Amino acid sequence: MKIAIYPGSFDPITNGHVNIIERGAKLFDKLYIVLSHNVNKNSFFTLEERVELTKQAVAHVENIEVIVSENKLTVDFAEELGATAILRGLRGATDFDYEFMMTLTNQKLSASIETVFLTADTEHMYLSSSMVKEVAKFGGNVMKFVPKGVAQMLERKFLTAKSSD
Repeated sequence: MKIAIYPGSFDPITNGHVNIIERGAKLFDKLYIVLSHNVNKNSFFTLEERVELTKQAVAHVENIEVIVSENKLTVDFAEELGATAILRGLRGATDFDYEFMMTLTNQKLSASIETVFLTADTEHMYLSSSMVKEVAKFGGNVMKFVPKGVAQMLERKFLTAKSSD
């Protein structure tokens, strides 16, 4: 059985992430979507909210499972799950530079785990969770960028924030 993980903070999950998940799920028998807390980022959504939004967004993909990893190296968690690959999405050259360094590090940590890169479809190449949050913060329509549940949650969170100001 070919098993892979697709790790990320997914804060929030975007249509670009969903596209990578759908395409990645075709390459593997089992794909774990692994959410974690990124110590280099301040999360907008709680981990519980991100897990729920991600589950909703990918409910239509049969061979995936959304799980949480806390305080573990990605390669170590991949090995625990029996995965042989880490799936990563690329939007452009800037993503590649970072991902390439991470891949080399992961290879030194575990020679048994490969990294598989999928480039974003052209309609999603510009899309980032940060950009989506900024558009939503200023009242922009994010329905073209994120699954419906995410758009609704963003609207609720920003309306709540505005009403408490």
